[in-house]
Amino acid sequence: MNVGPFQILIIALVFLVLFGRGRISEMMGDFGKGIKSFKQGMADETTDRPVTPPPAQITPPAPPAAPVTTTTPTAETMPGGATPPPPPTNPSA
Repeated sequence: MNVGPFQILIIALVFLVLFGRGRISEMMGDFGKGIKSFKQGMADETTDRPVTPPPAQITPPAPPAAPVTTTTPTAETMPGGATPPPPPTNPSA
């Protein structure tokens, strides 16, 4: 749906009839004041606050990991004297 200049003119006229010339100028003035206040607030925020670097945070080094030990099950360590399973074979080797 394309909105041409004729449709914009009709919308503007309806807006003018609904709100009146005085109310529209008042709304635009309030809109301008809001933008001015926003810009002023943004400028105040950057100038009011002194720029301080964040405190240095030194993280201690991580402790070394404990070595992982694996044991191969034997007939003595298996419950009930069972035989351990055979070691896995690598089919790609």
